[in-house]
Amino acid sequence: MRTKTPRSPIDTTADGTARSWAGRVVARAALAVALTLGAAGGLAAPAQAADNPYERGPDPTEESVTAVRGPFDTDTTSVSSLVWGFGGGTIYYPTDTSEGTFGGVVIAPGYTASQSSMSWYGHRIASQGFVVFTIDTNTRYDQPDSRGRQIDAALDYLVDRSDVANRVDGDRLAVMGHSMGGGGTLAVAEDRPEIQAAIPLTPWHTQKDWSDVEVPTLVIGAEDDTIAPVWSHSIPFYESLDSDLDSAYLELRGASHFAPNFSDTTIARFSISWLKRFVDDDLRYEQFLCPPPRTGWGTDFSDYRDSCPHGS
Repeated sequence: MRTKTPRSPIDTTADGTARSWAGRVVARAALAVALTLGAAGGLAAPAQAADNPYERGPDPTEESVTAVRGPFDTDTTSVSSLVWGFGGGTIYYPTDTSEGTFGGVVIAPGYTASQSSMSWYGHRIASQGFVVFTIDTNTRYDQPDSRGRQIDAALDYLVDRSDVANRVDGDRLAVMGHSMGGGGTLAVAEDRPEIQAAIPLTPWHTQKDWSDVEVPTLVIGAEDDTIAPVWSHSIPFYESLDSDLDSAYLELRGASHFAPNFSDTTIARFSISWLKRFVDDDLRYEQFLCPPPRTGWGTDFSDYRDSCPHGS
């Protein structure tokens, strides 16, 4: 069994460094050196746009990451339920490709729910520079591992066979899901380590140990969740992740299990920032993740833990 260093729930403040998958190790090291020199000598870090071909959109602000729509105009295309491997769905995509291809995000619903329960993520995330695929499952009663396999099939469909395949960068993919769809998100992240980001939303799964996950993971729990209580689901899931993994746990104050089914500025802000940070390697969004937000009475968070600084 892998020996892991215990996590600390204490907020950490530090400058972020670049997160990378296999081919980006050199870039990560170079950016880390640049940031270190900048902190030590007052030098500005090099412009990310010069080093990162995956940046999409203008420089972000607090207003831009919390806006209902981002800088890209979007459109949709429907996918038939007769497609193989999952139950069809809706693809939301930026109409402008002048900046190149975009990262792809597949989003799965929870037990008994349909893609409509996740539809609010579609235009909101796509307008920030992603191709977003909200899917239906084969049946509304599919269990988490089945949902994970269907998310996996939807990723392949999005990249290889969808009407917007030419807009998607198949090397920059992410997965999200609610409840059992969140459990499926963890399952596909465990089985498909080349994915760049995973965001399980009030996830439910009987498996509690996710130490084999190698995908940067943001777990979003809800304080008043009685279906997947955070003490038996979200927190153990987060705590089981490898201590060297870029990861975070966000707990919504006073929220129920179904909070991710409704438009929520906090969920959107952190989901968009996480996707930008790890799918696009966009360091401009590190500021919205590190240092972690303050918790306590009067805040939106009943708990927040993060592996800041990312990429270290």
